[in-house]
Amino acid sequence: MLHTVNKSPFEKNSLESCLAYATKGSTILLIEDGVYAAVQNTAVADTLKKAMADFTICALEPDLKARGVRAKVMDGIKLVDYSGFVDLAVENGKVQAWL
Repeated sequence: MLHTVNKSPFEKNSLESCLAYATKGSTILLIEDGVYAAVQNTAVADTLKKAMADFTICALEPDLKARGVRAKVMDGIKLVDYSGFVDLAVENGKVQAWL
C-alpha cells in the first residue's frame, strides 16, 4: 500500500499515525508540507531513519524544491517526481492519505 503524508510533522501527527498503522513493506510518500520530515538533523529525523528499516520512504522532489529544503534531505529517502508519484500509486494499487 502507498501511504501519503502531506502535513508537517512539526504541526500535526499524521506521520506518526501513518508509521503506527502502516504494514511492513509499505511505501510512504511525503508530499506538500510532509516533506519537512525528510530533512536531516530535525526532531523527527531519527524516527524516520528507523522507519526506513520497515518501509520505503519517498519524498516528492518538486515539493522539496518549492520549500527550499531539497539540499537538506537525509540519506535513504527516494526522491520522485510527479510521474514517479503516479507510478507508485499504480504499483501499490491502494493509496491511504494521512491528513
